[in-house]
Amino acid sequence: MKNPRVRPFEDRDADAVVALSLRAWEPVFESIEKAMGTEIFALLHPDWRVDQRQAVEAALASRKAWVAEVDANTVGFVAVELHHEGGLGEIHMLAVAPEFQNDGVGTALTGFALAWMKKEGMSVAMVETGGDPGHAAARRTYEKAGYALLPIAKYFKKL
Repeated sequence: MKNPRVRPFEDRDADAVVALSLRAWEPVFESIEKAMGTEIFALLHPDWRVDQRQAVEAALASRKAWVAEVDANTVGFVAVELHHEGGLGEIHMLAVAPEFQNDGVGTALTGFALAWMKKEGMSVAMVETGGDPGHAAARRTYEKAGYALLPIAKYFKKL
């Protein structure tokens, strides 16, 4: 595969970014539903596609964002938020079109975002994702109370 070109998000990219995000996150939401159970999932996400479309649109409107292109096609995006008071840069949202996953697009977007955060003066980077051993006690507490587990972990990288 060609190396993706990463460039700033433009308004004209919005439809493509939303569409690829929904396709990319469909298996994620299926997994969340399985973990939570259909009843709870339906209460929290009556239509996850509508919720996710709104979340992507909000991220694009309120955060710094870039898209990855291959052959002039938008194949991924990353949205970054800077927390200047703590020197923390956060990859708030990242998605890659399913047909381009495992081809280095996510790596390229992440590397670009990390370099940008460092250039902006951030000293730490963070992204959230699933269940590290350090949160085992909290998970046990929540599970005893009847919560369904949605594994979340924060990754930190010194810049």
